[in-house]
Formats: sequence, C-alpha cells, structure tokens
Amino acid sequence: MCAVEYYTYEDYKMWEGDWELIRGYPLAMAPSPFRKHQLLIFEIARELANSIECENCEVGGELDYIVNEDTVLRPDVYFTCDEDGDYLIKPPKIIVEIVSKSTIKRDERIKKEIYLEEGVKYYVLVYPDRKIAKIYKLVDGKYILDKLVKNEKYKFDVECDPEIDFEKVFKKIK
Repeated sequence: MCAVEYYTYEDYKMWEGDWELIRGYPLAMAPSPFRKHQLLIFEIARELANSIECENCEVGGELDYIVNEDTVLRPDVYFTCDEDGDYLIKPPKIIVEIVSKSTIKRDERIKKEIYLEEGVKYYVLVYPDRKIAKIYKLVDGKYILDKLVKNEKYKFDVECDPEIDFEKVFKKIK
C-alpha cells in the first residue's frame, strides 16, 4: 500500500527549491527553463506591459498565485489589476503558460481546470516549437477556444485593453 501525503500552503512555505502545490500534491518544477521558454516569457510580458497605460494593473511572471490552502501555482506570465501584497491571491485577468514536453499535461488539463474554477478570464497556452498560441476565454463558466494565433495581434477584453503582438513575440524564437 502506498501512502501519499497531503500538503498545505504552510508546508509549501518551508520547502526549498521551485515547487507548485496542486490540490495538496507537491510538483517539482524543472531545474531551469530552456532559453526559448525564457525568451517567450520576457517577450510576452513586454508586449502586455507596453500595451497598457493604466496604473492599477500590472504584468509579471514567475510569482506564486496562492489559489487556496492546498494549491499554489506559478504562472509564466500574469496580468492582474488591483492586486496588493507579496503574492497573487486573487485570480489574474490573464494567465500565460509556455507549454513544454514536461508540462503539457499539467498546463492543458490540470492548470486549465483550476484557472477555470477560479474565474481567470483568459488562459493562454503558448507552444514554442509550433509558434502558436491557444487563447481560451471564460464564457458562461466554460473555457472556449477564442482564437488560435500565429502571427497576429490579439487584444484582450479586460481592464486596460492589453494586447500581444504574436508576430513580434515569435519572431524572436529560432
């Protein structure tokens, strides 16, 4: 018989290294993302940040989103408004995840389900090898695939009207 321990945010705070906590189960993050992954995070964050002019919204990345007592996620890029404190505690308006072979199941299923439950309005999955992004929009309690983007701009229907020019983003990826 195999016993699996259940962990909480209090346990999580004591761990060393990079982790996510999903419904009480710890998941170690990869040692260091590939250069392509990091470039995409930077370019997407820059596109979002450069497209907004309001003071109450922010763009960031790699910051803990404390969903609840047993779930802590670390989105690659987030866009949020009216957040206060050291960590994200409210659902961001937009979350972007760069999908890799080691994270595909977690990003496409597990995180998508959690972000849906939490009411994240846009969930964006970026596939570096294919140079595409799937943009899911929360509509009537479900995520719909709003757009499959390759080399075009996408404007998000949230406060401050942020946008990403994916042609610029993907141009940096070789």
